[in-house]
Amino acid sequence: MKILVIGSGGREHALVWKLAQSPHTQRLWCAPGNAGMTLERCAGSGLEAECVPIAADDLDGLLRFALERHPDLTVVGPDNPLAMGVVDVFQQHRLRIWGPNQRAAQFESSKAFSQNFMAVHGVPAPEAGVFTDPHAAKRFAAKLGGRCVVKADGLALGKGVLLAYSQAEADQAIEEIMLRRAFGSAGEQVVIQELLEGYEISLHALCDGHVAKLFPTAQDHKRAFDGDQGPNTGGMGTYSPAPFLTEDELLTTARMILEPWQRGCAAEGIDFRGIIYPGIMLTSNGPKVLEFNARFGDPETQVYLTRLENDLVELLDASVSGTLRDLELRWSGHASVCVVLASGGYPGAYAKGYPISGLESVAALPDVKVFHAGTIVKDGDFVTHGGRVLGVTAWAETLADAQAAAYAAADLIRFEGMQFRRDIAAKALGHGALLA
Repeated sequence: MKILVIGSGGREHALVWKLAQSPHTQRLWCAPGNAGMTLERCAGSGLEAECVPIAADDLDGLLRFALERHPDLTVVGPDNPLAMGVVDVFQQHRLRIWGPNQRAAQFESSKAFSQNFMAVHGVPAPEAGVFTDPHAAKRFAAKLGGRCVVKADGLALGKGVLLAYSQAEADQAIEEIMLRRAFGSAGEQVVIQELLEGYEISLHALCDGHVAKLFPTAQDHKRAFDGDQGPNTGGMGTYSPAPFLTEDELLTTARMILEPWQRGCAAEGIDFRGIIYPGIMLTSNGPKVLEFNARFGDPETQVYLTRLENDLVELLDASVSGTLRDLELRWSGHASVCVVLASGGYPGAYAKGYPISGLESVAALPDVKVFHAGTIVKDGDFVTHGGRVLGVTAWAETLADAQAAAYAAADLIRFEGMQFRRDIAAKALGHGALLA
């Protein structure tokens, strides 16, 4: 098969890495891709993956390329092209593409749509309201005692969420999003949710319009600094499995959330084919969905795909075809940990173009993979070209061993201003102490 992967981050590198391992894969294109993806070779042909200079949101350019090269399958990584309707555009031209269509992608592209859907169809969620008027938003936040989560309705690169612990902080967050437009047009409308306490986990399920196949648990680390301090980011690291649910509890949680979600999709005629990814808070009153995402998480993809034993090409093809019922997902028993190495200043302003050293040393390590997120090649060397630069991922029989291996590998890598959290998976290991 010839496969086109849309996107350029660590999630897309992980997808390329796993797709390349399939004997079905003869050719891989990445649009626009990143420098690390070209290191992957297709198992079916030995050819290197090829990056093509087409932006992920350039739907016309992507369509022209697909009509010229005729990929057998296109795989969409990021949320923005899904929200723009890339799946609909490709399907109109009889091109096979994996991911939810524009209507189904609203679960992520509009938090207001998602919140209203959950309320109508009985998906457990926090108390919440949707507002276009900042004064009404402030009044609702006051009803919650100021302890709330203020979310820009639209897409904001995973950063359009502000936490408030007082009325003053809530007012400031509402003004930041709605009046000062910190996240642009995404803040024309906001969702305000009660601030819940508990353990937050990521669930993923692969869907084909009829059935949803559940993934194991993972836990993301959104805040920039150790101890869950600092601003929200796109994700500073993750691990799988998360120990906060037993297998039976995971299945019960999934039934409580996915079954009413699926019934709601059927009732509203939403044909969801792709990944549904609810972020869930495990509270004393049961699991609550904080928000839905309509694509693989980043960096959750990195830990999931290092544990997945299935052929990813076959799974995504079945998701498109509506034949997932015939397949069972298979997962290794090992644990996987991903530590994100970021540019100094991320998620705020940061510089680019710093040389990266140590990648060859890490490549020689067993059971470790460095997924590139924000890199380019300049004068033959890898240099930084994004906020999140690399995702150092390691897997081992135990979570403690995987964590140790990931940090040992991360410590071999250097670039100017490099920052990363030292406490990825610390909660799961039963302590709050930071690693030395």
